[in-house]
Amino acid sequence: MTAPITLSARNLSRRYGQRDTIQNVSLELKRGEVLGLLGHNGAGKSTTLQMLAGVLAPHSGEIEICGIDLLRQPGRAKARLGYLPETPPLYREMRVDDYLIFAAQLHRVPKSRLPDALDETRQRCGLQESGKKIIGTLSKGYQQRVGIAQAIIHRPQLIVLDEPTVGLDPAQIRDIRTLIRELGDAYSVILSTHLLSEVENICDRVEIMQKGRLIYGDSSARMQQYGHQPGFIVTLLAPPELGALEDIAGVEQVEALSATRFRILHAIDANTSAVLLAFAAERGWQAQQLTPLKGSLEDVYARITESGAV
Repeated sequence: MTAPITLSARNLSRRYGQRDTIQNVSLELKRGEVLGLLGHNGAGKSTTLQMLAGVLAPHSGEIEICGIDLLRQPGRAKARLGYLPETPPLYREMRVDDYLIFAAQLHRVPKSRLPDALDETRQRCGLQESGKKIIGTLSKGYQQRVGIAQAIIHRPQLIVLDEPTVGLDPAQIRDIRTLIRELGDAYSVILSTHLLSEVENICDRVEIMQKGRLIYGDSSARMQQYGHQPGFIVTLLAPPELGALEDIAGVEQVEALSATRFRILHAIDANTSAVLLAFAAERGWQAQQLTPLKGSLEDVYARITESGAV
C-alpha cells in the first residue's frame, strides 16, 4: 500500500524586489519519509521552508498539506504541520512544561488531552526530567529538544525543521539526529541542512538547492553513486594474469594495487563481482576479500553543485 502524501508543493516562486530568490520549486513528501533539503548558505532553504510552513506566502505556486490547500485554508492545513525555525521560538523565562502547554493551546489541543500530549511529547523528546526547569537554564541541545517538542505536541503529520542541529556539540548532534530519525518513522519530516553527514545519517531522500532552484533530487543512497564509477577492490591470493580479470564480463578497468589486491571498475548494470567470485572458486584464484568502492558525499555534492545538475 502506497504511503499517503503529506506535502505537495508545486512551482513555488518568491521574489524580493526585482530579484527571484526562489524559482519554480516543487517537492513531495510521503508519510514515514525524512527529506533533506541540502544546499550552501544562501541557497534558499530557509525561505522555502518558511513558505512550506505558511510563514511566507509564495508569489506563485501551490502548497498542500495532507491534501489541504495551505493558501486557501491555512488554519486547517497548519493544524497538520509542526515547524521549528532556525532560531527556536522559545520563551527563555518560562518553565518547559508551561511553555509546552502554551504551545499546545496555540495548536488548539483539547484541554482534556493536554496531560497526555505533554507526557507523550516529553518522553519522545527526552524531556522527562526537564519539565520544571527554566528554558533559559538548559543547554543548547536541550533547548533544541524543547523547540522540536513545541513543533510536535499537537501530533502533526508533517514536521518542518530548519537547521535543527546548527550550533550543537557532537554529542548533542547525535541525540537530535536520533530523535529526528524516530520522528520520521511516525510522521513525515523535511529538514534543511548544509551538513552532508546529516543527509547520510537520517535522510531517506535529498533535494539540493542552488541559487533558489532545485538542481538535484533522489534517494540519499543513490546520491552517493551520482557520477561514481562502480567497482570494488578484491584480494586474490592466487591471482591470474591481469588479462583474465579484464576479460570478465562488464569489467572496464583493472588496476593492480599489490601482488594480490586489485581495483576493478565495471559497467553500472553488470554483476561483475558475482561473476568474478564464481570464476575465483572455479579456477582456484583464492578470493579472500571483496570491498565495493563508495564515493564520498563531499565529492558527490561538489560534482552536483559544480555542474548545476537538474
